[in-house]
Amino acid sequence: MEPGISLSKADIVENILLCFESVNGSCKMSNFPPTIRVLLYLLLGSMSVLTVCGNLLVIIPIIHFKQLHTPTNYLILSLAVSDLLLGVLVMPPRMVYSAESCWYFGDLLCKIYTSTDIMLSNISILNLCFISFDRYYAVCRPLLYRTKITVHFVLIMMLVIWTGSAIVVFGIVFLELSTWGVEDFYYKNVACEGQCILFQNKASSTVSLVLSFYIPGVGMLSIYLKIFQIAQRQARSIQLTTNQNSVGKSQRKATKTLAIIMGVFLSFWTPFFVINCIDPFISYSTPPVLFETLIWIGYLNSTINPMVYAFFYSWFRRAFRIIISGQIFQPDSSEIQLFSE
Repeated sequence: MEPGISLSKADIVENILLCFESVNGSCKMSNFPPTIRVLLYLLLGSMSVLTVCGNLLVIIPIIHFKQLHTPTNYLILSLAVSDLLLGVLVMPPRMVYSAESCWYFGDLLCKIYTSTDIMLSNISILNLCFISFDRYYAVCRPLLYRTKITVHFVLIMMLVIWTGSAIVVFGIVFLELSTWGVEDFYYKNVACEGQCILFQNKASSTVSLVLSFYIPGVGMLSIYLKIFQIAQRQARSIQLTTNQNSVGKSQRKATKTLAIIMGVFLSFWTPFFVINCIDPFISYSTPPVLFETLIWIGYLNSTINPMVYAFFYSWFRRAFRIIISGQIFQPDSSEIQLFSE
């Protein structure tokens, strides 16, 4: 990612602010005015709090209300948990790093933080992939849906997504596979004390774009396009009963909502993935401020997801009222019907 700035003793004499003034080869600290720095802490801190609170309001109803214990909602739950963890584990350290341009928490925590950040992003897009697969069966293969997409199957997929992503990402970061072939350049021109980035060579950045973003993104877009084509054809050619028509409309509405969630994810993360892929090919000349901005735009996706649920799902709005009013603590509140079947 963005190159660091290593400074010599001559730089210290010129009163340049360093992350660690007593350490040779320290990174340069940002020269943000105090007012800008305070505003950054307020803005990014508020974003972290909104992300945590919003996703809690998605997680609690799906866990608590039995009516929401469906395969699709479990996938939404997995997505919300990854967004929640981003707000708890990733955003606060990134807030300090963005405002100070210094990493004060040590090399080991930097690797854990970087691994967690990338892992949660991968989990989000894999969850969205399985959600698109779920929607395909619900709309295009409704007779097979209940036998193919079961709660048991979804829980296994969630386990595979989380454990697989953790093993692969932590392995890449801790083994420093992304710097293979460019170690000399990295340690001579980029590495400095107080830095926390995932430096990538050309091959690593290209592979991560293709495997972690391009292929899943194109795949999801293709599936949703196919779903909407089939849904329109069914609506025109099949004469349904009132009950069947109601079920069909419900499934199409859920599909539309989840397609919007997918579209929001791709929109917010595309700029970062593109710049991250291009950077090694332009001699790592992307300004660090641009990198930080694009990363936070990507994080904003996790803040907005609950707002999309609130806008499109009536059960989310009713669950919110039940939680706020305290009805959720009443006996048998888990049996409350949030929507008509």
